[in-house]
Amino acid sequence: MAVYTDINEVELAAFLQEYRLGEMMSYKGIAEGSENSNFYLHTTVGTYILTLYERRVEVTDLPFFLGLMQHLAQKGISCPLPVERRDGGLIGELAGRPAAIITFLEGIWVRRPTPAHCRAVGAALAALHLAGADFKLGRKNALSVDGWKRLWLQARPRAGSFQAGLVEEIDAEFAAFERDWPSDLPSGIIHADLFPDNVFFLGDRLSGLIDFYFACNDMFAYDVATCLNAWCFETDNAFNLTKGRAFLAGYQSVRRLEPAEREALPLLARGSALRFMLTRLYDWLTIPDGALVQKRDPSEFIRRLRFHRHIRATSEYGLESS
Repeated sequence: MAVYTDINEVELAAFLQEYRLGEMMSYKGIAEGSENSNFYLHTTVGTYILTLYERRVEVTDLPFFLGLMQHLAQKGISCPLPVERRDGGLIGELAGRPAAIITFLEGIWVRRPTPAHCRAVGAALAALHLAGADFKLGRKNALSVDGWKRLWLQARPRAGSFQAGLVEEIDAEFAAFERDWPSDLPSGIIHADLFPDNVFFLGDRLSGLIDFYFACNDMFAYDVATCLNAWCFETDNAFNLTKGRAFLAGYQSVRRLEPAEREALPLLARGSALRFMLTRLYDWLTIPDGALVQKRDPSEFIRRLRFHRHIRATSEYGLESS
């Protein structure tokens, strides 16, 4: 459950005085997510999402995240908008945490994506990459190879207790990434966490993208690789070639991948799988049993990493010849 900090109606009512949102009617914690405390907020004006920022979110990054949502919305990307306070700011404080209110986006996330959903996500991701081209702020990806290494050094002493042989396997992965990770591919603003629970649909129509709190400047193809991991594997961890083909076709209908991006895709997909495995493994080893936060099993991303390690041609992802 993604409520790390509880709030009460008295402090929330006082917080709402800084906004022009009418009177509070109700609020409820949101169980999904893993980084911040989120609440549905109903007022006499409308429905919103209240977020208290904690854990891995740095306060100094909030202007980037909230400003990016404003920028993308102005460029035609459907995403939530931060609500301005009476003083014109976007960030307040609630229960000792930085907090913001954003508009509510209609739709639901799909538990079992179809190829049609995957194609729509591919097109939306490419549109986001293009729309972010003239965003003035920047943010380094804190969860790229250097960030993974820091997580690994914390998890490594106990990683063998999770799965035998994991220490040696991941050490070898880092040796490969430090040697081969690309640095000259097309880059810009990426979402970096576009999993199914961060994309809303109304029927088969994509209604919007949410949760930009990992967004940063990095390689576009790395974002593509993350979506292959997020959207194109089944619950048994088998890669679905039809979904991969649909996702990549959707992306390339808006922005064509360059030859160097295509060539790097298997390595980038391995890195993306490692990134999500490591954050899950770190939480698995450090969050006590019985905590309100639901720990996610790292095993599925270990298996996906191994799948990508054996990819020899991008046609195995469904990427058609250029």
